[in-house]
Amino acid sequence: MLAGQFVSRRTIELVDVPEPSLADHRGAGGQIIFQPEMTCLCGSDLPHFDAEFEGHEVPYPQPAGMSLHEMVGTVIDTNGSRWRPGTRVLAVPIGQHGLFERFVLSEDRAISLDPRLSDEMAMLAQPFGTVVFALKKLPNMIDRDVVVLGQGPIGQMFNAGLRNLGARRIIGVDPIACRLPMSLKMGATHTICAHGWESTAQVRDLLDGELPQVVVEAVGHRAQALNDAIELTRPFGQILFFGVPAVPMNGIMMKSAMMKNLTISTSLNPDFDRTFPLAMQWLGEGRVNLSPLLTHRFPLAEIQKAFDVFRDRVDGAQKVLVEFPSWQGNR
Repeated sequence: MLAGQFVSRRTIELVDVPEPSLADHRGAGGQIIFQPEMTCLCGSDLPHFDAEFEGHEVPYPQPAGMSLHEMVGTVIDTNGSRWRPGTRVLAVPIGQHGLFERFVLSEDRAISLDPRLSDEMAMLAQPFGTVVFALKKLPNMIDRDVVVLGQGPIGQMFNAGLRNLGARRIIGVDPIACRLPMSLKMGATHTICAHGWESTAQVRDLLDGELPQVVVEAVGHRAQALNDAIELTRPFGQILFFGVPAVPMNGIMMKSAMMKNLTISTSLNPDFDRTFPLAMQWLGEGRVNLSPLLTHRFPLAEIQKAFDVFRDRVDGAQKVLVEFPSWQGNR
């Protein structure tokens, strides 16, 4: 069967690897053989592609199967009791090690699909689930003003989620102008084309001279904007630091954050019991519409082009979908 492998910086190839097999079942908790059918790329896949991960240079070739984790597909076999073979699920591999035609996974790392959703939309419950998990950490957002730093796919999902939670003004900030028309479709009430640190005066103009109560940092892996968020948040406000930074982070203005009495929350690793299913429910019920984010799609044979388009934001790329050979279209 096929797997993806980063063989050098920004170069991915499809290679042959052995078929997976299930171990003899021992004790509680089973496994499945999962067959991805529809997937999409995430900003957290890019450090492996770009040769830098958590502040360290990536060695090549990378292990086969890196890097992919947003996917829907079919349970092929199981030694557990939760899923039957043939069941279609959303599944999340450990450590983003999921760029295989089939792989073994704990049965607890999968959730049911909502029958009201296409494969494409159901798949977005994975990245949106990470956003919903983060939104749980915010206060009541009704009538609050918020700035979302970064208007990539995750920032756009925050726009949608915050609008659904009742925020009054949602200001999307990004230096890439082509991203901002999408922001208004996804729930932002205003946009600013600038880096966060450049936007303070414009934010104040939009908020009657004030700064927002809440700032979401959704810039991502390539750069961190925590200092921008500290500068933009009003005293006694809250920062939701979502974008996973390079490690270590130097030069953070913690004294400024303390002088403002800010609350800084972080967010990783949503649960499979409630949060991912809730994200699927929101999408199935139409509480949020994430379909504008699905901008590009490629077959697995063109995985190199898919990564290139996603990394370079070609033609305003947001979520780039990849179809595995097993995908049969909307079922």
